[in-house]
Amino acid sequence: MLTKEAVLHILSGIDDPELKKPLTELDMVKFVQIDGGDVTVGITLTVPGCPLKEKITQDVTRGVGLIPEVKSVKVVFDVMTDEQRARLREKLGHGRAPGREPVTIVNFAKRFIAVSSGKGGVGKSTVTTNLAVALARMGKKVGLLDADVYGFSIPRMLGVHGQPTIIDDKIIPLRKGDNLQVVSMGFFVNEDDPVIWRGPMLHKAINQFLTDVMWDDLDYLFLDLPPGTGDVTLTIAQAIPAAELLVITTPQATATHVAGRVAKLAERTHLRVIGVIENMAYFESNGHREYIFGKNGGKELAKRLNVELLGEIPLQISIREGADSGRPAAQHGDDTQVRLFEEIAKAVERTE
Repeated sequence: MLTKEAVLHILSGIDDPELKKPLTELDMVKFVQIDGGDVTVGITLTVPGCPLKEKITQDVTRGVGLIPEVKSVKVVFDVMTDEQRARLREKLGHGRAPGREPVTIVNFAKRFIAVSSGKGGVGKSTVTTNLAVALARMGKKVGLLDADVYGFSIPRMLGVHGQPTIIDDKIIPLRKGDNLQVVSMGFFVNEDDPVIWRGPMLHKAINQFLTDVMWDDLDYLFLDLPPGTGDVTLTIAQAIPAAELLVITTPQATATHVAGRVAKLAERTHLRVIGVIENMAYFESNGHREYIFGKNGGKELAKRLNVELLGEIPLQISIREGADSGRPAAQHGDDTQVRLFEEIAKAVERTE
C-alpha cells in the first residue's frame, strides 16, 4: 500500500540543489497528497523564481516514481514566508536564535588561505583554481572566494556561471560539484564590465563576501587575492586574524623579488606564510627541460622566507587551455597533471 511515510522517506534522500541538505530537513516539503497511485508533492521554495526549480522537479519526480505503487508524480511550488526564511537561516547556522551566536567571519572554515603574488601574470588564479579543485576531489569541503574584485577570473576558470540566489540578504554561493563553493564579483556584473570602486567600497565588498554568504562548514576557504600589497590584502589581514598566506611566483627574479614584498606585508600584519608554489617552472619537450623564466627562483624565495617550496608547476599549454575553457587541469587534465595538483594539495595540507 502506498503511504505518505514511504514518499517522505524518498524525499528525505533528495537534497536542495543549492543548500545541499535534504528537502525534509529544510522544511521545504509542504504537503504530500496521495490519490490511488497519483502523488502530488508540495515544495516550498526559498525565493520566487528559484533558478533550480526544474532540477527539484526532476529529482522529486524521479525519486518518488521509484516507489512501485506510484503511477504519476506532480510537483507544485509555493514560496517561503519571511518567518519561514528566518527559521531556515537559523537552521543553517546563519540566524540569531536565542542562545545562538551569529556566524562570524572566523568560524565557518577550519583554515583560511589567502593566495597572493607580488605581480600579475604569474598564474596565481590558475594555481588557486586547480588547488581548490584538487582538494575538493580529495573529499575536502572547499570554498573559493574570488577577492580580486577588479580583475575577477575564477568564474571563467572554473566554468561556473550564473547569479547566486539571495535569501534575506544572505548569498548562496554557486557550486562546482558537491564539495566546492564559489563566490565572485563576476557573478554580479557582466564579465566585460569594469568595476570602478574606491578603497572603502572594496573593503565593504570583501567583508560582505565573508559575512553575508551561506558558506558550508568548510575545511578550506581559499581567497584569490589581487596582485601586490593593496587594500584587499590589508582587509583580509584585519578581518581574519587566523588567515594564512600562500605565495605564488614564477622563477623570474623580478617576480620572486616582488613576491618577497608580499611576505614582508604578511609579517607586519601577522599573517603566517605557509609556503611558496613556483608556476611556469620549466617547459619540457621530448624529455628535455627548458628553464624559460630562470631556475630555482621559487626555491630561493622559499628559503628567504624560511618556508617550504610546496610545488613546481611546468609551463604547459593544456593547463592554460583548461583555465580558459573552464576545465581545470586538476580535474580534466591528463593523469600527470591531476597527480601534480593532488601532490601540491597534500603539501598544503601538511602545512597546518
